[in-house]
Parts: sequence; C-alpha cells; structure tokens
Amino acid sequence: MGEKLLEKVIESTNYYISNMLKSERKRYGQFFTSIETARYMARLYTISSDLSAVSILDAGAGSGILSCAFLERLEQMDSVRTIELTCYENDEKIIDLLKENLQAYQKKSKKNIQIEIITDNYVTSQYLDFNHLLGGNPNPRKYDFVIGNPPYMKIPKDAPEAIAMSRVCYGAPNLYFIFAAMGLYNLTAEGEMVYIIPRSWTSGAYFKRFRKFFLTEGKLEHIHLFVSRNKVFDKEDVIQETIIIKVKKTNKTPENITITSSQSNSDFDNLTSLIVPYGLVVSGNNYYVYLMTNEKEVSVLERIHKFNKTLPDIGLKMKTGLTVDFRNREILRNDVEEGAIPLFYSQHIKQGEVKFPIHKEHEYVVTDQKGLMQDNRNYLFVKRFTAKEEHRRLQCGVYLSNKYSQFKKISTQNKINFIDGLITEMSECIVYGLYVIFNSTIYDEYYRILNGSTQVNSTEINSMPIPDLEIIQEMGRNLMKSRDMSEKNCNMILEGYCG
Repeated sequence: MGEKLLEKVIESTNYYISNMLKSERKRYGQFFTSIETARYMARLYTISSDLSAVSILDAGAGSGILSCAFLERLEQMDSVRTIELTCYENDEKIIDLLKENLQAYQKKSKKNIQIEIITDNYVTSQYLDFNHLLGGNPNPRKYDFVIGNPPYMKIPKDAPEAIAMSRVCYGAPNLYFIFAAMGLYNLTAEGEMVYIIPRSWTSGAYFKRFRKFFLTEGKLEHIHLFVSRNKVFDKEDVIQETIIIKVKKTNKTPENITITSSQSNSDFDNLTSLIVPYGLVVSGNNYYVYLMTNEKEVSVLERIHKFNKTLPDIGLKMKTGLTVDFRNREILRNDVEEGAIPLFYSQHIKQGEVKFPIHKEHEYVVTDQKGLMQDNRNYLFVKRFTAKEEHRRLQCGVYLSNKYSQFKKISTQNKINFIDGLITEMSECIVYGLYVIFNSTIYDEYYRILNGSTQVNSTEINSMPIPDLEIIQEMGRNLMKSRDMSEKNCNMILEGYCG
C-alpha cells in the first residue's frame, strides 16, 4: 500500500513544482525532498517494537513527502496501532495538496491515523512556550518523533521569527536553524528528530548560539553527508551543501556518532559508514561539528587535537583585511604618489611569499582613515576565498616588513586575512613557523573537515588547535634554513611535532 502511495505523492508534488514559479517557491524557502531521501530519513529512527502509539511532528510539511514516508515505515510495524501526525504548513497554495496526500494514507491504512494540519506560523505561534513567558502553555505539546525539511531562507534580524528565537539567533538568521531549534524543543524527553539541513551551522561564530542550544538540549546520533552537493533535491538547483542529521533529546552524551555518506539522493544502498567518538565530532567550547568521511580524516583530527593552544593563547590573532576597495574607490591609486601606501590583495601572494608591486590596478591607497591602515610589520597573509576546485583551501604568503621599509603604514584588501601579534610584532621565525602550519597538507585537510565553504573564516582559524609558540619558532627556523617553501617540506617539518 505505502510504496505506491508515496510514489503518487511524489508525482503530485512534481506536478505542483512544474506549475509553480521557482521565484514563488523561493519566497517560502521551499525545496522538496526526493523519494529516496524521504525513505532514508524515515529509516533512521529507532522505534521500539513494543510501542503501540506514536506522535509525529512535521513542521513546514509542504506536500507531505516526509510525513508520508514515515507513515509508510510505520505501516510495516504490527506493534504500532495509533499514529498522531501534526503538520505545520502556512503556504495556502500547497495546503490542499498536503491534505489530499495525507488523507490518501489515512483511508488506505489499517491503523488509526489522526491527522492535524496547523496553518499558523510554526515559530511565532510557539514563542511564548519556547521562551517560558507568561501567557504560554504550561504544558506545551510534545512529540515522540520530529521530521523535517525546513524552509531555507534568510530573514532580517528584526523579523518576527528572529525576535521570537533570539536565544539562538545572531545577526540576520536563516529560517532553517530556527526551525531546527524549535523542532528539538517540540520533542519529548528521549524523543528523536531527523532533519535535512545545510551544513553551514556546524562551524563559525554566526551559529554559535544555535549550536550551544542544539547540542546541549540534544545529542547528535547520526550524520549523513552527500558527496555531490547538486544531487540532493530533485528538480532543484541547490548550491548549499546539505546534510541529514538525527538528534536525540537527551542529556546523556553517546560514546559514538555514526557518519554515513552517499554520492547523491538516490544511492542510499551504497553508503560508506564510519563510527566516530562523539568528542571528536562535537568539540570545544565553540561546539563545532567536524564532518569526517573516512579514517584518514579521523586521523587528521586526532593528530591536530593533540595540540592544546590557539593563536590568541600565544599572543597572535588572525584578522580580516581592512579595506573594502569598491566602497573606497576615491582613495585607490594605480601608481605610487606622495602619501600613497601599498594595498595588498590575494594576488600578491605567490609561491609562499608576498610580491609587490605586480602592476595590477589599485595597488596603492591615499588615505588618512586610521581604520584603513595598519603598521608595516611582519604578517602571514592568508587568502580568504579560493575556488572549490583548487588544490588547497589554505593559501598563504610570508610578508616581511623590512622588504618595504620605505612605508610606515600599509593596507590590506578585505579578501585576505592576516595574522598579527596582539601586543608586539612577530619575529621572522614566528611568521615562517606559521607558514609551515598553514601551508601543510594536514592543516588544509583539517580546515576542509571543519568548514565546507570556500571562505577562510578568521573566527575558526583563531580557535584552531596549534603548537606552542616555541615549537612554531623552531619550525620557522628550520624553514628559513632550508629555504624550501614547498608544501612537501612544510609537511616534513611539521611531521616531527604531530606525528
């Protein structure tokens, strides 16, 4: 019964998609789940064989694909007799299709299925309950299982949903993680939630409040990664890297997390699977989530996490370049003139060193704005952006002030980062030692595990485990002595300290 019905649900959803402008669906953040993904998500739940009644929540239910996949699984369990399904959906254009799909299951099922469709705003209708405010429900409704493909849509920081969930929001948030936080709140103790969401929440300062709430109130049990990011949603062009997570609402930290991966949304029968210690996946005060796919990447994390210092711990810090060139066109110059100072771009980083000038346009600025100038001192420059297909994510170059002694001040374009001493100037051996770290293969692999984007984020770099300052100086002296700036040589030098 269930299999043919789910295929009909997909068929009717595809018809809906073909007749709805993508711009209209984008307004609601709608991206529809494939049949294979929906079935895989439904399989992830641990459902006790002695459970006779279950309650399910599907927030942002759309056409009901996930709900129907869950009903399909429950139909095969003789022990389950009663199912209470609650769906939130406030897009009036799709509600009739949602009702039609769910009622088809209800009529054909041998079980007692009770369905409720709520058209209120999923978040704002519960914000009093979530924030434990006067006027909220003293006994808010909770569910055994929550399933979801939440809307993916950025909203202003003063949007009603952002204000309602200020506990987990920072800046202008995205609806997907607001839905995930509310979904976890809606679970009963020991209940389980399976969501398909972008991976962007797993690192960075922007999502820290959400991660702290999410990983304190619940514990990750399973993460599924898609190797091909453009084959997750059928008939959709989704560039954002997407993952499936299973979370249990519990205070007890599990020993391990299962991490699986597949090439796309249709080959869940050919999974690679990895069982990883929980503390290696969810790590540190920042609650970062490290997404490993093989034993080699596990080894990378284990080796790097042997170090217990960070850049700020040893008096250093990565910062973002000061000058946004297109917003300061009036100060840009193509050639040197009186009062001009160098403006360094990522293009000036060449084979591990900073080369200047390279005769590109706007290599100089003339300004008296202190916020756009920095002292001419030793730095390690690191590119902020790289192309996805490039060999390395971390690309850096040594900048030595004595090569440009005619300038007291310099400037950096905001598409590069730079590492600087917090109090005093870094010595040359420190800069070269940092180069060993940032030009090594293992640290490049580490950063790729931590961050799936092509942007090098200074917040993440500043929280990354690194060796003690004395070791960095020693590595720098080794590099200066060899004069070999290659990745291979950096690997050899670093190997002696994190082998």
